[in-house]
Amino acid sequence: MQKKRILTGDRPTGPLHLGHYVGSLANRVKLQTEYDEFIIIADIQALTTNFDHPERLKEDVFNVCLDYLGVGIDPNLATIFIQSQVPEIAELTIFYSMFVPVSILRYNPTIKSEAKQYGYDAKGMTYGFLGYPVSQAADITFCRANLVPVGADQVPHIELTRKIVRRFNELYAPVLVEPEALVGSIPRLVGLDGNAKMSKSLGNCIYLSDSPEVVAKRVNTAVTDPARIHANDPGHPEVCNVFTYQKAFNVKFIPELEKNCRAGTIGCVPCKKTLVAAINELLDPIRERRKKYETDPDSVTQILLQGTKRAHEEAKKTMALVRDAMKINYYK
Repeated sequence: MQKKRILTGDRPTGPLHLGHYVGSLANRVKLQTEYDEFIIIADIQALTTNFDHPERLKEDVFNVCLDYLGVGIDPNLATIFIQSQVPEIAELTIFYSMFVPVSILRYNPTIKSEAKQYGYDAKGMTYGFLGYPVSQAADITFCRANLVPVGADQVPHIELTRKIVRRFNELYAPVLVEPEALVGSIPRLVGLDGNAKMSKSLGNCIYLSDSPEVVAKRVNTAVTDPARIHANDPGHPEVCNVFTYQKAFNVKFIPELEKNCRAGTIGCVPCKKTLVAAINELLDPIRERRKKYETDPDSVTQILLQGTKRAHEEAKKTMALVRDAMKINYYK
């Protein structure tokens, strides 16, 4: 029985962090044995906010791939590929853009929130930035993906892709696969500062490639219960950022930690030490696998080339269907 196909991935804007791990990477490792998994390194989409520094992309693409391999994504099971090296994705983006109204894009929740984050107004917003959801629809549909893993809050993003597919199929012919959201309970880590999500630009991350010493240093900066002044003061785990991390990485000790925190029998410093140990226990095998590939860059390049070749082959199949449906396959 043929496996259903999944499309997932990341924009290469630097090394991946623990927020990526709990939010998507750990799940991708599980899904790769159950589904035909395509993982896109979306370098073109990275240019929507980093168009003035394209020279960084090569290193960022390489580092993202290293992180994928480090967490346990198997290139023999999953197809890791580079977006810009599959030109059919750009072609499909152009075709979709012909019938997607600007008003839908302008009021898209993701576009609005990211425009606010980067300080873009209607006049300063680029065509590529505004059209990001159209490009994303092409990413999902070029390989005829059945499913896209997302959290519940991201379902509206997938719905736009579904609308684009339905519109195309109605206008021309029913050749595109309408994807579904594979909704999971995806936890999100707030940053170490407790004020926002874990973000590279805010410097509040723990990266998958961080050394044990750096992990300890970063955890020591994490905010805790603001009402707790002395080590023996009763704590409030429900408002403590460190306790949120404990729930993600130190599950078996949660009942004991919560009890001792509320009783004031464990201070923030020893609590952070247990968190450091738990995170490093998780990261040790990831760092080891990552280092193995890091010392053999040619093997990483081959993985990217092979994955991109397979993605390109699937894209050509899809575009043959698309051109036939649109009756623009003139010299077939």
